[in-house]
Amino acid sequence: MAGEGEVPAIGIDLGTTNSCVAVWQHDRVEIIPNDQGNRTTPSYVAFTNAERLIGDAAKNQVAMNPVNTVFDAKRLIGRSFSDSCVQDDIKLWPFKVIRGPGDKPMIVVTHKGKEKQFAAEEISSMVLGKMKEIAEAYVGSTVKNAVVTVPAYFNDSQRQATKDAGVIAGLNVLRIIKEPTAAAIAYGLDKKSNCKGKINVLVFDLGGGTFDVSVLTIEEGFFEVKATAGDTHLGGEDFDNRMVDHFVQEFKRRHNKDISGSPRPLRRLRTACERAKRALSSAAQTSTEIDALFDGIDFQSTITRPRFEELNMDLFSKCIDPVKDCLRDAKMDKIEVHDVVLVGGSTRIPKVQELLQEFFNGKELCKSINQDEAVAYGAAVQAVLLGGTGNENIQKVQDLVLVDVTPLSLGVQTIGEVMSVVIPRNTPIPARKERVFHTSSDNQTVVAFRVFEGERARSTDNYFLGKFKLHGIPPAPKGVPKINVCFDLDANGMLHVSAEDKFAGQKNQITITNDKGRLSKEQIERMVQEAMKFKYEDEQFKKKVKAKIGLEDYAYNMKNTMKVDSISSQLSPAEKEKIEDAIEDAVEWLARNQHAETYEFEEKRSELESIWNPIILEIYRSADGGRVPIQDHPPFTGSGSPFTESGSSSGFGFKLEEVD
Repeated sequence: MAGEGEVPAIGIDLGTTNSCVAVWQHDRVEIIPNDQGNRTTPSYVAFTNAERLIGDAAKNQVAMNPVNTVFDAKRLIGRSFSDSCVQDDIKLWPFKVIRGPGDKPMIVVTHKGKEKQFAAEEISSMVLGKMKEIAEAYVGSTVKNAVVTVPAYFNDSQRQATKDAGVIAGLNVLRIIKEPTAAAIAYGLDKKSNCKGKINVLVFDLGGGTFDVSVLTIEEGFFEVKATAGDTHLGGEDFDNRMVDHFVQEFKRRHNKDISGSPRPLRRLRTACERAKRALSSAAQTSTEIDALFDGIDFQSTITRPRFEELNMDLFSKCIDPVKDCLRDAKMDKIEVHDVVLVGGSTRIPKVQELLQEFFNGKELCKSINQDEAVAYGAAVQAVLLGGTGNENIQKVQDLVLVDVTPLSLGVQTIGEVMSVVIPRNTPIPARKERVFHTSSDNQTVVAFRVFEGERARSTDNYFLGKFKLHGIPPAPKGVPKINVCFDLDANGMLHVSAEDKFAGQKNQITITNDKGRLSKEQIERMVQEAMKFKYEDEQFKKKVKAKIGLEDYAYNMKNTMKVDSISSQLSPAEKEKIEDAIEDAVEWLARNQHAETYEFEEKRSELESIWNPIILEIYRSADGGRVPIQDHPPFTGSGSPFTESGSSSGFGFKLEEVD
């Protein structure tokens, strides 16, 4: 537990399309709204000639800047450029993705007139950094510790890459936990008072870009994951893509024009399709209207719910197969499932619910937890257990015990490139398993072990994790030396593999750090420095905007103040002309110098103050008793008031003296 007075750890749901952050405060989990008041934040990062935007601000300008607005980074993280899923996605994204060193996909954008390349970890770290900022603004202090969620079917590379993203964002990632497991925690706490005895829960998590199914047994705060299955490349984005293709073909039929190669029209169409998809969850049909979509041609079309379902029926049907696999692996019949819990925005699609309900023989689906917030909720509970919250009372959750499983099988390559499984998938973790292997040739003194993760019979079709060699085996006929191989998987998913020749006593081991495709320590340090540079640049840009608005506000407040009779009546014609000229000059200068530096805005404002302050002071200090009462002034707000010193947020910038 954390010491007294420490800042609480946070839970972050790093989503494909939207992210959410939560914290344990006031004896419960609080979902933290962002600066726009929204409880979820788009996982978008945009680069312009002036600044970097993250979240709502990035998504709001995507139609104007599609090639430099990055989304779906989660679909790239931990994958290689040659991955078929990556190649399919590249065809649909408006931004550019190229092959980087080590077959790593690199996102290419233009920022401040220069071309820059970013790994998916960097983009994800920017989103995580935004969630960190949102949490810090809420709790009022710096946040360091976090629990971050990932899809249940993420492989080791994807989990470790997500952890790297957290490090780049300046977070100490206490643990990476699976999204359905986190959602089950939220469900379990919600049902805790009503739950008697053991219940079996199936969590159906269909989000924007990933799909997971997990079966858990919950009993008096004990959460045991029995099995997990899914698809890390299936979600709402794919349903959007089908609708986009449908409308692209319709536009081509009507107007004989192909917009598939034009990023801006495609982005506007995609945004309209996202809205239409949501509308069809509650309406039988919806209209899509886009002004001047392409070559000045307006586009209007209607799509019905049956047509949308027909476009995506094969994808919807794919959602049921992992449910069957998960129940089979859990050795559980569907009638033994007490509750089917829906998580993720795409579970709102009526056809998905219908197919799922039909599979469970008409069973009512559980919609009692918020589909968009449940994962962050569960992550926050896990965070409070791992990171502590100082003085906060955690009596409600301190007896919670979570037993998770490994999502994919772990094993070694044997002769003929056969995958020999040591730890089968859905084994509860932490886990320790041993297997005995023999040499494959006479007088063999060295054995090479190649460790893989996956479900394919051929080892090379699975994901390579690492390798090591055992030397010093005494020469003997093949099959005689017995080598004991031990796989030790800890609660954080860290795998330790050791091999020992029992007869000779020779031993070697490896800790799987998954260096292949992962960022090196030097790369992470460089990205951390770049993240700090971005943060500094963002702060400087905010200061510039504040200075610019301050100057504009000050000039217009001066102009409005000149219209107040009690002020203008005491100004001489020369003073009026001087002030009006200064205001006009400042406004014209602003129009010509929108991208000036911070100090230039501040200097221009100082010029106005040097003209205004002496004149207004003279009015107040006039010896003939002509002092203007404060209550006669028009109301001013913000630092732009001409009655405040530069940088002052309220009050008068000079001392008022009583006139004798």
